[in-house]
Amino acid sequence: MLQTAAKPIDTFLDYLTVECGLSVNTIQAYQRDLGRFASFVEADEDDQWRKVQPDQVIKFLMEEKARGCAVATVSRALVAIRMFFRFLAGEGLTERDITEHLESPRLWQNLPEVLNRKAVDRLLAAPEEKHDRWPLRDKAVLEMLYATGARASEVADLTTESVNRQVGFVRCIGKGRRERIVPVGRRALEALAAYLENERPSLDRRGEPYLFLTHSGRRLGRESIWRLVKKYVVRAGASTRVSPHTLRHSFATHLLEGGADLRAVQEMLGHVDIGTTQVYTHVDQSRLKAIHKKYHPRA
Repeated sequence: MLQTAAKPIDTFLDYLTVECGLSVNTIQAYQRDLGRFASFVEADEDDQWRKVQPDQVIKFLMEEKARGCAVATVSRALVAIRMFFRFLAGEGLTERDITEHLESPRLWQNLPEVLNRKAVDRLLAAPEEKHDRWPLRDKAVLEMLYATGARASEVADLTTESVNRQVGFVRCIGKGRRERIVPVGRRALEALAAYLENERPSLDRRGEPYLFLTHSGRRLGRESIWRLVKKYVVRAGASTRVSPHTLRHSFATHLLEGGADLRAVQEMLGHVDIGTTQVYTHVDQSRLKAIHKKYHPRA
């Protein structure tokens, strides 16, 4: 008697529950992913899992992305499929693990949201004295995010000693407590100086070492910076998807557009792997085409 496609999936899910101890939520997510994949490849019987090809996995993942699934959801589906076929091969239900040499394609990868330079200018100019309680602080935070490409958590952790205003650099402590030195431009330094001289003294009621403070004198946390950015995004008329990380993406993108070396951008962002930085090179196609046209003998 032929078994249904649900049988191998159910057996696999039981294995994950009993042998691997995965959470209920994870098991349910894998069940949904594999159910959709089974329907996609029309694997109605055990023997039909043997007929599935690697390109069908890729097509399924692309279909998932096309129907609006988040990158994390598509990535999870790939993990589920990899584990499933490894299990099938181990149980002898397929001759081999078809995902063994399957490279993780980047076709469904979301490109980072990036603001153009005019949009950045509008955002940085959004804080106003007549509307905002601490406009100089808010402007300095926005300028620092864009000038350094630092994460919101890194900006929140800056102290008054983290910035060398004379030389023009900031010392950031990133993931894994790795320290990096990032140059700071003139406009950001000017905004910072205005805040330090005119607003921070009245905010510093507790002797906190942190650079950016709340109205009660405490450290301006990551969540507060996120809300601050969202507030001015609305005022500047930018996309509602803009977040502090968007300014980090814009920082990297605009540097590359201006001709910066990818390795230098990697160092300023604090990326361990340059492959992480390479995602920003997609925005630089127009500059690369112009260079090719200008210098290649047969362009």
